[in-house]
Amino acid sequence: MKRAYRLFAPLTLGATLALTSACSILPKGEPLDVYRLPVGQSAASPAAKAQTWSLQLLKPQASDALNNARIAVIPQGNLISSYKASRWSDPAPILLRNRLLDGFQRDGRVQLLSTDDSNLQTDLALGGDLQAFQTEYQGSTAQVVIRLDARLIRGFDQKILASRRFEVRQPLSETQVPAVVTVFGQANDALTRQVVDWAVGQGSLALKR
Repeated sequence: MKRAYRLFAPLTLGATLALTSACSILPKGEPLDVYRLPVGQSAASPAAKAQTWSLQLLKPQASDALNNARIAVIPQGNLISSYKASRWSDPAPILLRNRLLDGFQRDGRVQLLSTDDSNLQTDLALGGDLQAFQTEYQGSTAQVVIRLDARLIRGFDQKILASRRFEVRQPLSETQVPAVVTVFGQANDALTRQVVDWAVGQGSLALKR
C-alpha cells in the first residue's frame, strides 16, 4: 500500500500543476452585447368590441438551434450559425411570446391576458411551434425570417380549435448586428399584427360571446 501511494502522489501533483498552468493561459471570455427585441408603436382597435374571454400566451416550442439566446443566422445552405459576441436578452421563444402578449395589450380587444409563467385557468391558449427566427442569406442578399405554426387551444380540455402558419420575411439593407436587430423588431411587429387579428377572430367564433 505504501508503495502504491508513493507512485500516485507525484502523478496527482503533476496533474494539478498542469491544470493550473492551463487555466492561467486561457483567454478571457469575450464581452457580449445583449439586445432587447425592439418594439414598434401600434394603435389599439377602438372600433372593435372588447372580448369577454381570457387568453393565455404559451411559449412556442422550438428546436435546440432556436431555443436559446443566440441571434441565429444561416449564412449559406443548411449551416446554422450565430452572430459573434451578440445575444438576445431572452431565448427566442420567450421573446416571441412576450411580443405577442404586448401586441394583444396594445390592441385592446382581449384584455384578460396571462402567460404560461402563471398557473391560471383561461378560456383559450395560444401556442405553437417556432420554426424560424433568424437571418438568412441568399447570395448577396439577406433577410430576417420568422415563421410560427400557431395553435389556438381550448382551455378546459386542450382541444385545438384552429391552427395556421405565419411567416414574415423582412429584407436587410445593412448586415451589422444593430441594424439586424432593428429589422427583427419590424418583422416581429408584422407577425404580431397578423397573429393578433387571427386569434381574436378565431377565438370569437369558437366561444361566440
